[in-house]
Amino acid sequence: AMRATVEEKLDRTLSERLSASFRMVDEKLGLVQSGLGEMRRMAQSVSRLQNVLANVKTRGTFGEVRLAAILSEILTPAQYAAQARLDPKSAEAVDFAVRLPGRADDAPCWLPIDSKFPLEDWELLENAEREGNASAAAEARKGLERAVLKQAKSIREKYVRPPVTTEFAVMFLPSEAIYTYLSAKGLSRSLMREYGVLLAGPSVISAIISAVDMSAVKFAVEQKSEDILRVLKNTQSEMGKLSESLAL
Repeated sequence: AMRATVEEKLDRTLSERLSASFRMVDEKLGLVQSGLGEMRRMAQSVSRLQNVLANVKTRGTFGEVRLAAILSEILTPAQYAAQARLDPKSAEAVDFAVRLPGRADDAPCWLPIDSKFPLEDWELLENAEREGNASAAAEARKGLERAVLKQAKSIREKYVRPPVTTEFAVMFLPSEAIYTYLSAKGLSRSLMREYGVLLAGPSVISAIISAVDMSAVKFAVEQKSEDILRVLKNTQSEMGKLSESLAL
């Protein structure tokens, strides 16, 4: 009877522990399956994003949308224009142009900002560096720099039209990684020196726009101050003439 009781308790305990272990294993397998499903969905999302960015037109739209979001946070709608035609003689339209005070109130000066996204050249460089292929990386680096220089020249020729525009334009890169890499290679200075094009990434464009906006406000205040001073001088002159008339 004691042996039967012990065996029964052992069987029950073993069965309960095995059942609990199997339940735990089943739960863990369920979590693994769920995780694999999430990873599969993420992979599909990344694949769809790559397919979207593979289209040049869609990629350009992506950069414009990001630039529009940044500008809308800093400026009012009256302070910038989208798809602006700065040269009446040309059909070319820059992605965005920031309105600045001009020489006359009815003739503003525009700062052209155009978005570019050299994704193919950047991917070639990344793949070559990941594989440790030095010669391919050097060639890809030259290709990326050539592509950016070509775009900078195009921006200069199409959109920089002083005094309608500023003496320089801005090339916006929606990828922080590409901007940081090109800046580290000294390409920003080359673009500004050779073409008058300022390179800007998502983190830098906000500072540039804010600085330009503050400069515009300062210029407007100085202009208004000159106008007020001119009015006061005219008033003083007229008051002097009035005093002379009253003295007579």
